[in-house]
Amino acid sequence: MILLALRFYASGSFLITCGDFCGVSVATASRIVKKVSEAIAGLSRKYIHMPCSEEAQDRTKREFYDIARFPRVIECIDCTHIRLQSPGGGDAEFFRNRKGYFSLNVQAICNANLEFMDLVARWPGSTHDSTIFNNSRVKSRLDSGEFKKSYILGDSGYALSSYMLTPVSSPRTQAESLFNESQIRTRNTIERAFGVLKRRFPVLSMGIRLSLQTAMSVVIACGVLHNIAIRQKDTEPPLEGELPAFESNESEESTDFNELFINSSRSFLVNNYFSNLNN
Repeated sequence: MILLALRFYASGSFLITCGDFCGVSVATASRIVKKVSEAIAGLSRKYIHMPCSEEAQDRTKREFYDIARFPRVIECIDCTHIRLQSPGGGDAEFFRNRKGYFSLNVQAICNANLEFMDLVARWPGSTHDSTIFNNSRVKSRLDSGEFKKSYILGDSGYALSSYMLTPVSSPRTQAESLFNESQIRTRNTIERAFGVLKRRFPVLSMGIRLSLQTAMSVVIACGVLHNIAIRQKDTEPPLEGELPAFESNESEESTDFNELFINSSRSFLVNNYFSNLNN
């Protein structure tokens, strides 16, 4: 059962292909993928979680700092679309994204080692990234001050806050340009994490032809297996024959109103940290 499910994740094939390979019917293959995916997804609390101890948080910040000298970063966030077949019913059109196909908009948070620390796979493809974040448990934990003196890096689709740092839309000084360069290089970890995940499990790139609930379980199960692979130091999938490229969900509309928030953490970093760094 496990081998059949893993073959489905790793090949992105139709169930009939996986069923023929293992000598079972399409219906049996479908039940097996559903059962195994739900079982693996049930391990998410063990393998997908934020760093809780101060020691773990400090280690995460050091690892992010080593990328591009951006201080106090505990996580990077973004969303990616996972293609689906039409879920049917009256709410099907909510799953049609702005590019015209049905999808789940999956929010992920990763560390510097490309491990997922949070994975949300239940929102329709038409949902904006910031809406998913605003309704997430991670935001509540950040708002409550659970991760003190820590920053989360996102793209311009997210609202600037004391802990959410986004790029400066129109940098005017060298310090602002340096901030953007460091922010983008550090935030690139989440894009790399999506790329590795989709190369490791091509079903996430080719599209999931299963029921909506099972598709959600498949996404989380792949996230769990991805983290296990990283912790076991499994080699990254090769770039040769690369699957469709990672799609950024960065908003086409810049959140310029955030530039008026003068006393933000971003302005503090630009004026008191990046202005003192050498090129």
